[in-house]
Amino acid sequence: MAVAATTAAGWRRAGVAGAAIGVLAAGAAAGVAVERLTVGRGMRKKARLALDATGPYGSLRGTPGRAVADDGTELYYEVDEVEPTAPADGAASDGTRRRRLFGRRAPAPVTVVFSHGYCLGQDSWHFQRAVLRGLVRAVYWDQRSHGRSERGRAQAQGVALGIDQLGRDLKAVIDAAAPEGRIVLVGHSMGGMTMMALADQYPALIRDRVAAVAFVGTSSGKLGEVNFGLPVAGVRAVRRVLPGVLRALGTQAELVEKGRRATADLFAGLIKRYSFSSRDVDPAVARFAERLIESTPIDVVAEFYPAFTEHDKSGALPAFRDVPVLILAGEKDLVTPSSHSEAIADVLTEAELILVPDAGHLVMLEHPETVTDRLADLLVRSGAVAAANVGEHGSTAQQPGR
Repeated sequence: MAVAATTAAGWRRAGVAGAAIGVLAAGAAAGVAVERLTVGRGMRKKARLALDATGPYGSLRGTPGRAVADDGTELYYEVDEVEPTAPADGAASDGTRRRRLFGRRAPAPVTVVFSHGYCLGQDSWHFQRAVLRGLVRAVYWDQRSHGRSERGRAQAQGVALGIDQLGRDLKAVIDAAAPEGRIVLVGHSMGGMTMMALADQYPALIRDRVAAVAFVGTSSGKLGEVNFGLPVAGVRAVRRVLPGVLRALGTQAELVEKGRRATADLFAGLIKRYSFSSRDVDPAVARFAERLIESTPIDVVAEFYPAFTEHDKSGALPAFRDVPVLILAGEKDLVTPSSHSEAIADVLTEAELILVPDAGHLVMLEHPETVTDRLADLLVRSGAVAAANVGEHGSTAQQPGR
């Protein structure tokens, strides 16, 4: 009887989880259902394959390197170096023409370190990377268990993951890829939290070496209060059961991955709803975001998720008060609402706060021109470059990387 009762309780919890997650998926499912009335499943699959084959996004590569975290995890990064000389007309070495973002370079070397968000990878900075290539030294890295980095060794042994670990990982990357000189820190979502954890544990590094900071669509805490655009009752149900559900799904990773493939249309709809706000987002960009997110295994999704509700680094923010700071977010971000960026700005009162209209969580992919423009200005203010000449850069219409 005890076993039967336990099993029944488990099924009830699963039922509540299913109902809660169903509320989460409802908006996306409605959109997918409408699409299915006019576009066949086979045609949708062919369209995805065509976008994967022709899409240029995520194709940029730099000099590879590996840093070693304090638990032995190998962290993959790439470095884009400053070109020793550049053609006066801004032509790229392959003969294609490309406008120059900057006029002349500053004499002192500065390294810009980009940290990506949850379930993404270094390629999520594709548009900004396309513009900055050869003009400023930049480091792009994959957080542990993401992209080309190794699965977290401590997590493989059952150690819970915290944001502090990610801060130490970033320190290891900086030590390996940019051991000297000034640095600019740029982080999206979890990447911004990683930077806060770095400041919390290594305040002297921030004081002595950081020239500027950009927080993109991130939060310093209270993520447990985010409603994801859902009714209050649905949010409470999701928060109560989701950690346990994710842990359970993580133990059945192979089965879950098959399920994700079988429900690709619904999955794509969810990603679009929670990544973008614009109705006319480029289908190739939407598919690129889908590929980035679906490449994250479900067991990695599960082991990272609890860290966000525990994240609170508001006390670390004052470490950034003495450097130029950019805080940028989409006004319609459902994952880390713009109010969280405003809360960071309340502490960093001298920071530039930019709220992008009609933008969701992946603002650097949805409105790359805006993000690149403000980032370029930050690099000028930090002394990473001496002058800027910013036109329409990083546009999805330009399809950089081809």
